[in-house]
Formats: sequence, C-alpha cells, structure tokens
Amino acid sequence: MDKNAHLKRVIVDFKKLTPEVLKLLVERYPDGYDDRNIISFRNAQGERIEAVEVLTEDTKYLVKISAKLEYTMENYDEDDYEDFDDDDPTAVVEPNPEDMVDGDDED
Repeated sequence: MDKNAHLKRVIVDFKKLTPEVLKLLVERYPDGYDDRNIISFRNAQGERIEAVEVLTEDTKYLVKISAKLEYTMENYDEDDYEDFDDDDPTAVVEPNPEDMVDGDDED
C-alpha cells in the first residue's frame, strides 16, 4: 500500500502556484526535474496532465509542468517572496515571455 495514500492530492496550475510550493519544488529538484520525475495522468475531463510531485505533511502537490514553471524554478530567489504569505498565489508572477526566450541574440 502507498504510504502516501492518506495525503490530500492537489493539482497545481502555474497560476495557483504559491511561494511554499515553489520552494518545495526548488528544494526537491535543485537541478530541475527530468523525465524520471514527471508523472502523467488524466484529469477528470480526460485531458493528459504532466506534473512533478512534492509532498508536505498532509498534502501531495502535483504541479503541472510548463516552460513558465521551469523558468521560475531556474530563477528562484527566496528573497523575492519574503513580503508575501507562503500560501499567496499572487506572489509567484508569470514570467515575461521575452525573458524566457533562449539564445543570446541581444540587440
């Protein structure tokens, strides 16, 4: 039996990502996540979801993976969130798409 079966399962979209969950992700995957860490499942609407998992004492968070998530994890700085509550989903701002572009083709 899964020792984590009693945990509440929460699927987290980037828009609902909180400083607490982001910190857990960065601590669990300090070098980023790779294919071995990705869990695929179907949601209630039958859509295929890919997520990475982090656990707290009472909750299993399945955080949907995206380029935004990867970028935000790579550029994580705990100080950015010190003025916010751990559970404030407005603290984690969506990265500017221009900042996420790979390459060094600066004008």
